[in-house]
Amino acid sequence: MHLLSSSCVGSLVLVLATLLCRVSCTETVVGLYGETLEIPCNKGAVKGEKATFTQWKYDKGDRIPRLLLKKKINQSISIDASDEYKDRINLAANLSLLLTAAKLTDQHLFTCMVLQVDGIMEYPVQVVVNKAPEGVEISDKAEELEFGKLTKLATCVARDANPAAKIIWLKNNKSLSDDGKGISIQTSVEVDPVTSLSTTTSTLEYSANKEDTYAQFSCSSQHSVGKPMTSSPLTFNITYSTEHLILQVNAQEPLVEGDNVTLKCVADGNPAPSSFNFHLKGNVVTVNNTDTYTLTDVSRDATGEYKCSLIDNPSMVASKEVTVNYLDINLSPTGSVVKKVGEALDVNFQINSSGASKVSWTKDKVKLQKEPKFHKLTYSDSGHYECEVTMGALIKKLSFKLLVEGAPVIKQLSKHRGEDGQHKVLICEAEGSPKPSVSWSINGTSLYESPFVNGKVTHKITVVPTVNLTVLCTVSNTFGEDMREISVSPLFGEVRVDKRDQSEDGDRTKLVVGVVVGVLIVAMVIGLAYGIYQKKSKQGSWKTGERENGSSEEEKKLEEKVEENSQKAEV
Repeated sequence: MHLLSSSCVGSLVLVLATLLCRVSCTETVVGLYGETLEIPCNKGAVKGEKATFTQWKYDKGDRIPRLLLKKKINQSISIDASDEYKDRINLAANLSLLLTAAKLTDQHLFTCMVLQVDGIMEYPVQVVVNKAPEGVEISDKAEELEFGKLTKLATCVARDANPAAKIIWLKNNKSLSDDGKGISIQTSVEVDPVTSLSTTTSTLEYSANKEDTYAQFSCSSQHSVGKPMTSSPLTFNITYSTEHLILQVNAQEPLVEGDNVTLKCVADGNPAPSSFNFHLKGNVVTVNNTDTYTLTDVSRDATGEYKCSLIDNPSMVASKEVTVNYLDINLSPTGSVVKKVGEALDVNFQINSSGASKVSWTKDKVKLQKEPKFHKLTYSDSGHYECEVTMGALIKKLSFKLLVEGAPVIKQLSKHRGEDGQHKVLICEAEGSPKPSVSWSINGTSLYESPFVNGKVTHKITVVPTVNLTVLCTVSNTFGEDMREISVSPLFGEVRVDKRDQSEDGDRTKLVVGVVVGVLIVAMVIGLAYGIYQKKSKQGSWKTGERENGSSEEEKKLEEKVEENSQKAEV
């Protein structure tokens, strides 16, 4: 049995520790393509002033160490590399290896070996170089997309990245996924043999629908370095066949006789059809390079169903009901109507309309509660009558002007004392048409004449009578005249009567009563005497049996005497 010396054992332990560290203690450093890469020695824990000797080397993967540089304490750096690293490497104060213009070919295992007082240590570092893609660009953009057909939409490319960039397709900023049906995404990665940079290419095939007409499509690259980059949005014209037709009726509301109506056939196809057939109540009209047809000056007979259809597909039809509103009114009489007072006037009013209507009447712009009826015309019936009929926005009016004429009639002739007590007011109220003129049989001061309204006129005069008068009021027009008289007593006589002594009136009353009583007593006495005389005359005849020739004459005279006395008693 051979025993190892203590120095050999120590060296062996150091070698084993180094090998173990290379396996389990390897550090990874990520650098950016084209920039200076700092590769730390033991994560920067090694202090340069304590290292008596420092050396950097790298392994391309063939386990052959290649020297890069070394440095002894208190000496300058010695560059050992003779390959591409000769002019790109340097040593930092903290013993980190500085590598300029990092490339993908720099992705090796670099090892820092340090000799210190307590021994020799090696610190391996794996270098990784990342690069964001140059950008994203879209190519092979489709001219249009056909509805329901899987079509290549575009190709998105993210160039020169490490690792390869990931491409995501977006519709209205929402990601799309390959569903094996309406969405198909094919992605490939190509590595440049010189730069070892990867270019990612993604192609989107898409089955569009009608709503995609205004959709925005884009692609975005995602990478571990930097922010995502998104392409400019794309929009596409979506083509599809017509599936539905709509017939639009463009006209003023409400549509009435004399208006124009434009029929428009709206198709949902893209591109939309440019020619149509319009079915106009049994007639077919074909229009080219337009989707409209105009009916001018329509009548109520134009009411009905209208249709439009595709020329190349007549079975695809759209229809619409068109209603032409109308309102006819007939009034008899119209214009100016002249009638005699007391006559009847028949008013006939008729409505012919396409819908429910509302009727209102006015007389001289004042609303009436019902349609006017004239069974016996009066002067107050004169006026301007108008009927208004409304049906929605339709309004029609007709009118007539009624004039009731006739000979004037005095309705009232009256008098009253003036407010100052110094005159009397005579009032003559009359009706007639044309306006009657008023005249008086005496001269007086004209006080007032009312306006001539509804065939009525009132005339007032003031007079100062000094004797009893009979005053005549006369009214006349072209149809005749009327007159009426009124008695007017003197103004001052009435005043004297009013001011008589009441005691004198009382005495006269007593005197009259006494006379009447006396007359009654005399009449009673005469009557009693006449009765006794008659009785005696008859008794005398019965006694003698003779006829008295003068008895009848005497009886007649006696009766005349009694009648005369009675008349005197009444006076």
